[in-house]
Parts: sequence; structure tokens; C-alpha cells
Amino acid sequence: MGADLSVASPLLSILETVLYARDLVATEEFYRRVLGLQPIAVVPGRHVFFRCGEQMLLIFNPEATRHPPKPGALPVPPHGMEGEGHVCFRVTADDLDVWRSKLPELGVEIEADFEWPKGGHSIYFRDPAGNCLELAEARIWGIS
Repeated sequence: MGADLSVASPLLSILETVLYARDLVATEEFYRRVLGLQPIAVVPGRHVFFRCGEQMLLIFNPEATRHPPKPGALPVPPHGMEGEGHVCFRVTADDLDVWRSKLPELGVEIEADFEWPKGGHSIYFRDPAGNCLELAEARIWGIS
């Protein structure tokens, strides 16, 4: 029988978000140049990790992470996906206005820019791997 979850504390937050990209060099350059994120760990051909506030954005090459760990490596189970992923970065309304100008100046097309029915704005664009990236005000989810 499983553990009694009624005695566990509620989950605190999301610690890691994962996207997948085969061309990690182009992807790292995009996240540095466009979003201003600095990698904290890079293993060529396998992954690039970025810190974003109190969370981590992990970008893996799915071809490298689909295989079981080698003897002596950390026992992380195989994982990977095909197709475009999605991540939303939290920004303020004022910063969203800055991003609306900055992204096209950097050659990044904004695919969608709209206000949600219950308030708050989002803009959507793509990274080099085709992942759908969103910048949004937290109030789209009723978070202040």
C-alpha cells in the first residue's frame, strides 16, 4: 500500500521545467541572446541547464536522454519527447511591453499576442527547436 499523503505537506512549486532540442548549440545561443539566460551546466550533445529565478530550465537532447544511464552515472530514468514543448515565463505587464518591442528587434516572430478573457496578457514565440515559448502576466492564472 502507498504512503499516507494526508500527512505530506503540499507541493511548494515547480523546481524544473524540461524542453527538448536536438541542436543544443543553437538553442543555448537563443536562450542567451534572446532571453538573457546564462547556462549553469552544459554537456555538449546532451544538455544545457539554465537558472530562471528560483526555478531551473533544463534543455535535453532527446536522443541522449532516451537511453538508460551508464554504469556509475546518476540513475535518472530515460526520458525524451518528440514535437514541440511549451513553457511560459512570468513577466510583469510593463516588461511585457518591452518584450513586444525586443523580440522582433532580435529577429524573433511573435506568433500570438492577446489578453485572456479573465485578464492578463500573453505573447507567444518559438525557440530554434520549435518549442512554444510564452511570456505572460501571472494574473492569467489568478496569481498576483
